[in-house]
Amino acid sequence: MPATLLQTHRVEKPWGRHDLWPGFDDAPADGEPIGEVWFQEPGDSTPELLIKYLFTGQKLSVQVHPDDEQAHARGLPRGKDECWTVLAAKPDSTIALGPKAPITHDALRADAKDGSIEQDLDWVPVKAGDFYYAPSGTIHAIGGGLTIIEVQQNSETTYRLYDYGSDRELHLKDGVDVANLAPYRAITSPGAVDAHRTILVEGPKFVLERWSGGEHAVSLPDGVTAWLVPIAGSIEVAGVSAGAGECATMTGREAVTTSADADVLCAYPLTKRI
Repeated sequence: MPATLLQTHRVEKPWGRHDLWPGFDDAPADGEPIGEVWFQEPGDSTPELLIKYLFTGQKLSVQVHPDDEQAHARGLPRGKDECWTVLAAKPDSTIALGPKAPITHDALRADAKDGSIEQDLDWVPVKAGDFYYAPSGTIHAIGGGLTIIEVQQNSETTYRLYDYGSDRELHLKDGVDVANLAPYRAITSPGAVDAHRTILVEGPKFVLERWSGGEHAVSLPDGVTAWLVPIAGSIEVAGVSAGAGECATMTGREAVTTSADADVLCAYPLTKRI
């Protein structure tokens, strides 16, 4: 189909929240906190990308993901590069991105065991409007008080290095093996294409653009799907409408009409620019 409105899947997490984001119903006060909302195709499918909202009430575990080659060696379909568009943040919110200084495998393993890994990491202040790309191998931890849209390779392979003393399973061998031991280096955004279109990411695994209101002509190669996520306002493509809190996919060559107040993310696997 040229366009499809995706289903939403709410995921309960101990670090989640009851107060969500415009476009989503809050979690019941007597229910479990919601940490993630996934957008998924109807039926059984395994697309290359996964789009989700994150609602963090507490810090997530210190974790790392394998790259494609490391994932394939373990019999997994792909690694996990991911990026975060920050929609809202409390004044003291932070994200940990890599170690502050180069670290060895042995030191990383030891510090993960005794909890001093928290002091090894570079915790950066985060505010609404910030954007971060975390390549596979990046040691990271998302802090509390954040509302984020995450665009990622469709993999839930997570190696947990430290979880603040909880009883959840750790994956020290796998995590240390795939971790980048050098400080994080931010990617350089390609920047604005025109007044209504900015490229946030251009590879190596996917492209992410941010659009403002107007009409956008999209032409995708055969077999390539684009995900359209209205942060605000609404979109219409091939007879399918979506607003804040929703996500639509499209294929082929279509005109995407966005409302005047629209703020839209468009993500697709890297083949060539649309």
